Amino acid sequence: MKRIFTILLVLLLGGSVAFSQGGQRAGERVEALKIAYLTKKLNLTTEEAQKFWPVYNQYMADLKKARQDARSEEADELEKDEKVLAVRKKYQADFSKALSPARANEFYRYEKEFANFVAKELQERRQNRLQQRQNRR
Repeated sequence: MKRIFTILLVLLLGGSVAFSQGGQRAGERVEALKIAYLTKKLNLTTEEAQKFWPVYNQYMADLKKARQDARSEEADELEKDEKVLAVRKKYQADFSKALSPARANEFYRYEKEFANFVAKELQERRQNRLQQRQNRR
C-alpha cells in the first residue's frame, strides 16, 4: 500500500510538472519536485502523509513569511538566519508528532539535501549557458 501511494504521488506530480511546465512558475515546479523527493526519501505511509503534509504546508508558509519579513526589514544575514531557525525549531515538535522524532530530523536533513541538489543543478546550468555563449563567439 505504501509503495502504491508513493508511486501514484510521484506519477501525479511528475505528470503535472511535465504537462504544465509552460505556464507554471519555476518555483512551483521545484516545489513539486521537492514534494516527490521528500515523499520518496521519508518513505511515508498513507497515514503518515495525511499527518505530515498539512504540517509541511503550514511550515512552508511560515518559512516564506519569515524570509519575506527579513527581506522587507533589510535585516542582516544573521537576523535572517535566526528567523528561519526559529520557524524550523517551532515546527520540530509538529513534525515529530506526524512522524517520529528521528524521522522529523531526517526531514530537515533531506530538505537541506534537496536544496543543495537544486543549487548545484542551477550552478551547472549557468555554467553550461555561459560556455555555450562563449562557444558561439
